Parts: sequence; structure tokens; C-alpha cells
Amino acid sequence: MKVHTDIDHLPAFRDAVTTIGTFDGVHLGHRQIISQLKEEAARTGGETVIITFHPHPRLVVGSKPTVLYLLNTLVEKTALLEAEGIDHLVVVPFTESFASFSAKDYIEAFLISKFHPKTLIIGYDHRFGAGRKGDFKLLEEYAASSRFALIEIPGHLLHQSAISSTRIRQTLLDGNIAEANELLGYSYFFSGTVAEGNKLGRTIGYPTANIEIHNDEKLTPGNGVYAVNIRVKEVLYRGMMNIGVRPTVDGTRRVIEVNIFDFDADIYGQLVTISLLRRLRGEQKFSGLDALREQLAKDRIAAIL
Repeated sequence: MKVHTDIDHLPAFRDAVTTIGTFDGVHLGHRQIISQLKEEAARTGGETVIITFHPHPRLVVGSKPTVLYLLNTLVEKTALLEAEGIDHLVVVPFTESFASFSAKDYIEAFLISKFHPKTLIIGYDHRFGAGRKGDFKLLEEYAASSRFALIEIPGHLLHQSAISSTRIRQTLLDGNIAEANELLGYSYFFSGTVAEGNKLGRTIGYPTANIEIHNDEKLTPGNGVYAVNIRVKEVLYRGMMNIGVRPTVDGTRRVIEVNIFDFDADIYGQLVTISLLRRLRGEQKFSGLDALREQLAKDRIAAIL
């Protein structure tokens, strides 16, 4: 897959079969749309082109939440789309200037001028342009004169795609990993750097790697203990992870700690990737370190099963 970030210097796509969206999560709903894109490209002999935006449009226009938690970083989303066998990914810088395009300018100066689509696959309720005034009907008016085919994404697929990202975010925040992974079609994952901690885990027989995530927009699940896989230098290990404030030792700062099973190496400063398998329990405050150690022994057994 070729990734393009300069929309002023795009290649001449061959009979581009194009769709547009944020594709946060690249979940099962998205992949039904991608399948339709690939099927149409195979039928016409064209190339698949996905247009996405960075940063997320909601960070530029609209209510502007303090923090918008996303299922994927741009790097993660790119890797997931590449695994789907897409020919081209175009990452459009989403700015206030771009957001101010009128609906007609969006079609003429952006979509047609930059991409020359042979086929455009889009949802019937897709909105674009300043004030979200552009719609499927306006695209239909241009399709005939500009000689591109316009295919409507069926409503049930569109609604599944639109709803699922929000639903997945909430299930992760609720700690419902099984449901989130089922909707995603893969185990939810995040990456972070191993940082120095207070090494308390070593004193009770459960050393942990403290993980720092450097992207504030990346969603981390709700507090609790989880069974996980940890990728260290391309090697996969099993483990258990705690997210929370560590109330047993009067912690106040939310941390992410991973106990990697059958592992004893110095990995400070290294980037690791954690995939969530299931939630084992909520975060608890125990009477002391002995009680915590006993529970961790039970958690380890549960994580392995």
C-alpha cells in the first residue's frame, strides 16, 4: 500500500475506486465497506483508494472535546488498512481552511480535481463541506457530468460503521474487552515505552513493566486487571496488566503496569505492544501486600487459562 500525505502531488490513480472516512478502529463495519471497495476494483480493474483525515475532524470543527480518545493512532490505522490489501491511502491534513470548503468546492477542487475517481463509494447520508451542506444528492448531480460512477453504501452497513467506533470506545472504557474485540475483529492493542517505576512489584514476586503511552488521544481501557499479550522485540509473551491508581499502596496517579510471564530482562526505554485478551477483575484495595500477593497468584492462573 502506498501512503500519500501531500494532496497537491498525488499520482494519477488508475481508474480509482474511492471511499472516504475516518476509519477509526478499522473494525468489522469498516471492513465490510473495504470489501465492497475491493470487489468493485476487481470488477473494473481499478485501484482502491481510501481517503482519510488527520487530525480527526472533530478536533478541528464542532464541539471540540477536551480530549478525543481514538481507537487507533495514525500509524496503527495505516498498518491495519495495509493489512486489508488497499492500494492507496491518502491522509488529508484536516485544517480549518479545509473544513471551510463549500460543498461544491469540496467536490470540484478536492474530490474531482485531486482524485479523478472512476467510482466513488459513499454513504447516502455522508455530509461534507462547510456546514455539512454537501450530501449524496449533490454528488449524484456531479456524477453524470464528471463521468464517475456513484455507489451508495447500504444503510445497514453505514449505520454499523458509524455506530461501532463509538460503541467500541465505550465498551473499552467499561472494561468489556470481549465485546470490543468481537466488534473490532482483532484484539485491541496499544504501544508504549517501558519506564522506571517504584519497583514495588519485585518485592512481592511480581515485577512489572511500567508503560507510558505518548499519544494522549489513544484510548486506554477502564481501570482493572487484564489478561494480555505483550510483544517485546517481535517476541510475544503472555502476561497480566493492571490499569489504575494502585489503592493498596495509596497510589494517586493512574498507571499501566504489566507483569510479563516467564520473562526477566532489562527493557527500560523499549517500545512494547500490548494486546488485550480479557478483563479479569476490577481494581481493588487489599488489606496489605500479603493479600495483594495472594490475589496476584490467582490472577496469574486466570490469565493463563
